[in-house]
Amino acid sequence: MNAPAKVNLFLHVTGRRADGYHLLDSLAVFPAIGDQVTAAPAAELTLTVSGPFAAALSGEGDNLVLRAARALAEAAGVPPHAALHLEKHLPVASGIGGGSADAAAALRELARLWGITPDLPAIAARLGADVPVCIASTPARMGGIGEILTPAPALPNAGIVLVNPGVAVATPAVFRARAPGFSPAANLPTKWASTAAMAADLRRLNNDLQDAALALCPPIGQVLAALDQLPGARLTRMSGSGATCFALFDTPAAAAAAASNLRRPGWWVWGGAMGVAAAAPAA
Repeated sequence: MNAPAKVNLFLHVTGRRADGYHLLDSLAVFPAIGDQVTAAPAAELTLTVSGPFAAALSGEGDNLVLRAARALAEAAGVPPHAALHLEKHLPVASGIGGGSADAAAALRELARLWGITPDLPAIAARLGADVPVCIASTPARMGGIGEILTPAPALPNAGIVLVNPGVAVATPAVFRARAPGFSPAANLPTKWASTAAMAADLRRLNNDLQDAALALCPPIGQVLAALDQLPGARLTRMSGSGATCFALFDTPAAAAAAASNLRRPGWWVWGGAMGVAAAAPAA
């Protein structure tokens, strides 16, 4: 089961609930790059991990994939028995929803394996802010604490470059370091006819977590500076709570070409189509 990366083209923190959870407004897209989750019948619940970023998860005793499996089994009243395997191609703690995408893919894969039809969005909402939008893994507007999903504007066939400097950033720390105050919800059109038009509108918006993440992780600034120098880049910004940043291009081919010229020691770089639901493992 594909687990595509989730990229926030903008992210406004619009308020905070009495229980401490922050309210968000964001536009999420799903480039054609991600992890893979598979499940097979087994006598108990197990998880194995492989792939370029498997080592980063080696110390996790209770991966979000396992928590998703237990939550699904409890909701459906079935034994949590399956042999899960995660092929990890996305950087960990990188602001592109890798763990959330993996959990969502596990929910879909286990529902198929167990022959059940549960309310996956409701289960996903209990697992994390990004998990609900990753269930369908299609472009969507995120509201509330991530559980309120509405259709995205019609998107152009844009390209996107993703770069992570090889430094993990903890989301709670970024929220704690965020400047006080809140942003209004964005006013978006129903469609963008071109990448240029989309980028022009998005430039008027922000990622409200970017400054805080920059203060905690200065290499993010180096990534943004490198992306700014790429010919043809329409917009550069950080995704989520970082440290992954992106640049938008007019076409997927232009993004792929730009990514091929942006290699640094320790950096993870990918370029291709923006907003494509199906994901392919990284090379």
